[in-house]
Amino acid sequence: MANLVMLALFFVVFYFLLWRPQSKRAKEHKALMGSLKAGDEIVFAGGLLGRIQKVDDEYAVVDLGDKVTLRIQKGSVIASLPAGTLKNIGQN
Repeated sequence: MANLVMLALFFVVFYFLLWRPQSKRAKEHKALMGSLKAGDEIVFAGGLLGRIQKVDDEYAVVDLGDKVTLRIQKGSVIASLPAGTLKNIGQN
């Protein structure tokens, strides 16, 4: 009986420390991907900052400033920045 209790306790701890937080982060990232639109200021993989010019189903065209644009996968977007962030740090 003690082994079953320990096994159940292990699964409860595993659920609350690993599975639940990871699921929550995945939901938040999926919501971020769905809310991207032209004009949003973003941070994407590698720490690059830019402003979205165009959004497709899987890709986005991002303006990095000085006439530099990149086509990136939407999944590489880490965060959306508040409007005006790029102007405040000296970009665009």
